[in-house]
This record gives sequence, structure tokens and C-alpha cells, in this order.
Amino acid sequence: MRSERRQARLRRFAALVRKESFQAVRDPSTILIAFVLPVILLFLFGYGVSLDTTSTRVGLAIEESTPITRDLAASFQASRYFSVRTGNDRREFADDLVSGRLRGILVIPANFTKDHGAGNHPQIQVIVDGSDPNTANFVQNYAQGAVSNWERQRQAEMSRPGPAISVSARFWFNPELASRNFLVPGSIAIVMTLVGTLLTSLVVAREWERGTMEAMMATPVTAAELLAGKILPYFILGLTAMTLCVLLAVFLFGVPFRGSVSALYALSATFLVPALGQGLLISAATKNQFLASQLALITAFLPAFLLSGFLFEINSMPTVIQWITFIVPARYLIPSLQTVFLAGDIWPMFLRSMAVMLLMGSILFVLAARSTRKRIG
Repeated sequence: MRSERRQARLRRFAALVRKESFQAVRDPSTILIAFVLPVILLFLFGYGVSLDTTSTRVGLAIEESTPITRDLAASFQASRYFSVRTGNDRREFADDLVSGRLRGILVIPANFTKDHGAGNHPQIQVIVDGSDPNTANFVQNYAQGAVSNWERQRQAEMSRPGPAISVSARFWFNPELASRNFLVPGSIAIVMTLVGTLLTSLVVAREWERGTMEAMMATPVTAAELLAGKILPYFILGLTAMTLCVLLAVFLFGVPFRGSVSALYALSATFLVPALGQGLLISAATKNQFLASQLALITAFLPAFLLSGFLFEINSMPTVIQWITFIVPARYLIPSLQTVFLAGDIWPMFLRSMAVMLLMGSILFVLAARSTRKRIG
């Protein structure tokens, strides 16, 4: 008798999975969110978004042309961080700075050569557009670095010193300092959030709207079987979308992959647990597609995008916001994905993140099961 009941549960569960799989394949919006939207987002983050500051457009005003000022100007022009336009007066560049065609103005004053020869610590003026603080800081810091390098070279040429201490910088994991190498892995977490939470909340809410959920509840199917049957197809769909994104990241965008496939799938599968649980909870609580989509975007997509460390450093956020980030599942997935791609397998870090994500998922599934009552009305 017990074996017959077990077989009956397995048949019901298989029927639910098969029904949900057919529904997902036949639904154009599911294919759009699972496969088309991830590719679009990946192309946007891979090609359209860049945090690399190179060839920043600046104006260089040389108020007095001397061998020293021309040599300093050549140092700025040779820098890969600047795209330099030269002139004789800072006022030539004022309109371009206001309109945004230039990001800064570097002024080599008329008394630069005289002060340099007298050892009076000559200065250059850096005028930047403060409406973009990040770029303004970059222009200021890069200008100071270019002047410091030029000054060291001048001293070395004039005094002919012996061997000096030199600093050799090495950048681990991302030697080119290419922002694409950590933006693209991070964007995979954003894609999985959309597939896991948004898609699940829409599909289940649609069944509530159409009344098919009540029809299934009138059958011998239990609430646990119903939730599991709905979760499994979208769990596989989420892993498939992740696989597509990883293939694009490695073979199209050239992001290095130094970890193992097992670690990648373990992290992704663990992240889908809270993502799918959140989608089920939203759909069970709202029973409306429009409201479910809005809640999924507000409670899942926006926190994953803004509060996970994907674009903005968490340590620079206000303390209250930093505490809020601890309940954002993407906060634990994005650093782990970046580590898998750029550094390799660091299992102590992965296991801690996976444990937190599983705990979040368990809580969300319990809440979703309690919200999905096995009754009509």
C-alpha cells in the first residue's frame, strides 16, 4: 500500500513537471525572458557599460612655450589615459568643458619654467567638471601621476643617479584591469535573478488569474507537490540561461574562466533556490501578474542591481544600507561568480555563500508554502 502511494505521488509529480514544461515551451514570454533578454543584457554590460577610464578628453593650455613646458605637454599626450587638445589659453576650452565635450582643462602656467629652474615647486592647474565626481577624481589623479612621472624622469636625466628603488606593480587575476572581466560575470547574477524571480512570479500568478491554480488544488495533488512541480522546470530553465550566458562570456567577450564547471553550477543552483522561492512567494501573495511583476522588479531586480556590489562598492554605502545588503541573495553570488571566472575555486568562500543562500531559500519556500493554501477560495 505504501509503495502504491509512493508511485502515485511520483506519477502526479511527473505529470505536473511535464505540464509545466510544455507550458513554458509554448509561452513566448517565457522564451523571451529566459533566452532573449539575457543575451540583450549581456551585450549591454559587455559592450555598452565600461568602468575603464582611458582616453579621457582634456584640454591642455600651454601659456608659455619653452622646452620644459613642451616636454611636459608631450608627457600628457603620451599618456593612455588622456586624449589631449592643446592651446595657448584656458579660455579656449571653457565652452567645451561646460558642454561636456571635455572632461577637464590642464593649465601649464606662464611662470612654470621660471619656478622649475629656481626649484620653487612649480604647479599646474587642473580644472575639472565636478558634475561627474568619479571622472573628476580620475582626471585629477591621473594628471598628478603624469606630472610626478615626468619630474622623476627629468631628475634622473639631469643628475644621472645610480640604481634607485623602483616599484613594479602587479595586478592579480585581472592584469589588464578590464572592467568587462568583472561586469560580465556579475551580469550573469542579474540575468538569473530575472529568470528565477520574475519569470516564476509571472507564470504562477497567471494561473491564479485564469483559475487553473484552483482547479489543480481540487485534485489529490498536495501543496508541496504543486510547488515542486512548478519549480523544477524553471530551475532547469535558469541553469540553461546561465549556461548560455557563460558561453557568451567566455567565447564572445573573452572573459577568462579559471574555476571549475562544478563550482559554477553549484553556486548557480544554490542561488536559484532563494530566487525561485521569492518568485513563488510573490505570486502566491499577489495572484496578479501586473502586481507580481512590479514586486519582482522592486524586491529582486533592483536590489540585485544596486545593492549587491555589482556596480557600487558596498563598503562605501551608508551603514543602514550595508545592513540591508545582507538579505540580498545576489550579494553572495556575484563575488563568487567573479572569483570562479577570474581567480578559480575558493571553496571556503563558496560554501559560506551557498549556506547563506540556502538559508534564505528555505525561509522563502516555507513562506510560499504557507501562502499557497490547499483550498479553494
